[in-house]
Amino acid sequence: MMRSSLLAHLLLSLLLVAGSDVTAEEVGRRPNIVLMMVDDLGIGDVGCYGNDTIRTPNIDRLASEGVKLTQHIAAAPLCTPSRAAFMTGRYPLRSGMGSFSRVQVLLFLGGSGGLLPSETTFAKRLQQQGYTTGLVGKWHLGVNCEHRGDHCHHPNQHGFSYFYGLPFTLFNDCAPGEGSDVLADFQHTIRSLSMMLGVGLLTLVCVRVFGLFEISLWLLVALFFLAVLATAVWYVPFKLLPTWNCIIMRNQDVIEQPMTVETVPQRLLGEAQNFIKRNVDHPFLLFFSLAHIHTPLFKTPAFAGKSRHGRYGDNLEEVDWMIGEITETVDSLGLANNTLMYFTSDHGGHLEDADPLIGQKGGWNSIYKGGKAMGGWEGGIRVPGIFRWPGRLAAGRVVDEPTSLMDLYPTLKYLAEDTQADRQLDGYNLMPLLEGRTERSEHEFMFHYCGMYLNAVRWHPPGSDSIFKVHFFTPNFSPPGAGGCYDTKVCMCHGEYVTHHDPPLLYDLFHDPSESRPLTADTEPRYAEILERTAKAVERHRNTLTDIQTSGDTNTDAARVQNQLTWSKILWRPWLQPCCGTFPFCGCKEDTTLI
Repeated sequence: MMRSSLLAHLLLSLLLVAGSDVTAEEVGRRPNIVLMMVDDLGIGDVGCYGNDTIRTPNIDRLASEGVKLTQHIAAAPLCTPSRAAFMTGRYPLRSGMGSFSRVQVLLFLGGSGGLLPSETTFAKRLQQQGYTTGLVGKWHLGVNCEHRGDHCHHPNQHGFSYFYGLPFTLFNDCAPGEGSDVLADFQHTIRSLSMMLGVGLLTLVCVRVFGLFEISLWLLVALFFLAVLATAVWYVPFKLLPTWNCIIMRNQDVIEQPMTVETVPQRLLGEAQNFIKRNVDHPFLLFFSLAHIHTPLFKTPAFAGKSRHGRYGDNLEEVDWMIGEITETVDSLGLANNTLMYFTSDHGGHLEDADPLIGQKGGWNSIYKGGKAMGGWEGGIRVPGIFRWPGRLAAGRVVDEPTSLMDLYPTLKYLAEDTQADRQLDGYNLMPLLEGRTERSEHEFMFHYCGMYLNAVRWHPPGSDSIFKVHFFTPNFSPPGAGGCYDTKVCMCHGEYVTHHDPPLLYDLFHDPSESRPLTADTEPRYAEILERTAKAVERHRNTLTDIQTSGDTNTDAARVQNQLTWSKILWRPWLQPCCGTFPFCGCKEDTTLI
């Protein structure tokens, strides 16, 4: 009888294992991780977030087969600081990635700023846990510190055993006829100055030759060298930007300079798929960081003119196809049940970017106010967040609680079974929320920065559906009455470009997600309590920033974390410029026949 009972239990166990989609080998193996991040994608651009005119069936499929986050927040509304926070699980100012001035992102590959070597990324933690780690696509967190080839900020030094892609980013200077994104007003000024010096020099030479006045030869020589210097300061760093910034690297080698923009999407996709195929037999982390949908927009023939929203819509539908190809690669290799897939954007869409010929070039941020580079306004920081993991995460689940891109770091640590002590983190493990083991986010407070300046605070009171948001200052939109900074193309965080509010502006995002109806003491019974609680939260938060420079006065900076976005860090230095060949004669093309 006992033998029959044991046999029955054994048969039942075998049947359960045989009927399961998850094998015993997969149960005992740590999951693969595939992270997919789009550049400048608006939350309103995706079908599963309410867009019914742009076709995104593959992204929508990830949401229907997994978990969709509706309040997924970037730590900054611009590329460099947002990606630094994503990689480290910490607010960007903790790693020196916040700016006191107009420039809030890295501008030159030949600058010395970047993600500090002392910082720890989720890639480094997973690499230490035995994962094979790869980054395919955009980096934009620096390359060199002191000399060409030290690669102190490079992905290989931050935990990625394999890197292929753009160490900088895709930007308009990379494509002929698209204009310039880098200090356009400064370029205009220095170019005008060099032209004036040239004209003045020519005039004085003529005066001297015709004997109209006595002109010192030394004065002419001095003006000549000054004109040459002014021309060099403009021409070398700026006119040659496609050569300096628009490059492709494989690991630490420059393999294309300048890059052929038209073939970038296909090459990045192929590299990402090949990385997955090469690592099918052991745990891997792939960060697929797309060059889309930052300008210049691609003109891939297979997608050109196919959408209802011009070239931007064409690009977004190409993004969706690429996401589908990655998903199909994972599924066709039998990896789906042991692979966590994640889809997001680094921040919201760029509202001010438009062209009279091709229309809107930036994204749509749905009902949310603001966009890229607009501080704490919701449109610039609320982004898509989708997780898929068949057999582990329930299909079709929706989480409305506040979550952050910074949550990926502790989540991946948890999945990799990394229990080692860490630094001050600002993110939380998302698995309890994603699996439905808890209904409440650990983010009671979130702090929204515009550069190095605390712009707004979000409070989700315990036991309440309300999400209160306090704005200490807001960017000044231009022209007056506009919904963005159209005069300057991007909003700024300081001086005359912002308006400070005392008392702060207060909104309840649960009832007013568009941030259009400020609350007052007459309309919100908890008004005084909300301001008091957020003020105390700010004080506690600032007490954790003792190593951080919190003012623009660098003369009294006693902080141990050096700011990476100062002028001295971001401006071009020839001796730091990555180069294929002998500097300054940099140039090469990737042999795509081997791909």
